[in-house]
Amino acid sequence: MIEFATVARPYAKALFELAEKYQQAQNWLPVLNQMAWLVQQPKMELFISQTDLDAAQKAASLLNLLDGEDVLDAKLSNFVRIVAEEKRLSVLPEIVKQYQTLMLEKNHAKKAVIYTAYDMVSEGQRAKVISDLEQHLGAGLQAEFRTDSNLIGGLKVVVGDQVLDLSVQGKLAKLYATMTS
Repeated sequence: MIEFATVARPYAKALFELAEKYQQAQNWLPVLNQMAWLVQQPKMELFISQTDLDAAQKAASLLNLLDGEDVLDAKLSNFVRIVAEEKRLSVLPEIVKQYQTLMLEKNHAKKAVIYTAYDMVSEGQRAKVISDLEQHLGAGLQAEFRTDSNLIGGLKVVVGDQVLDLSVQGKLAKLYATMTS
């Protein structure tokens, strides 16, 4: 089976370059996210996999499902048609993921997942954590917060393959390792 990331890379790069050329990179993102979500829905996956339909029908159906007709740019519609002709609609979520990565790289930012033991209620708390982490990492962050009650307290940050564990669970694990070695 072909790795989706390998297949998606040239499409994402071409789409990003096109978006940058027309200064639409940020504007296309909500529509791309919506398309990626749509093609992952079971009924749409089944529809895309039908061999008796041509690419134009599949692309038109996907484009018709998008919210607001005025949202869709002609260049983006054409891109979807090309992806459909190449029988790559199922790869669209990975294309969008790599497109987002290219946007982050352009803005010298990184994607971070911040795990906390409890929900951070106030935006002020979240902003402070993000600000401190940006200063520590020396880069802007696009942060996503998730709750993990196993942490007991504190937080754990995952940026790419880098993990910063400031949780009570992590500290207890280190103490245990020190005591048993």
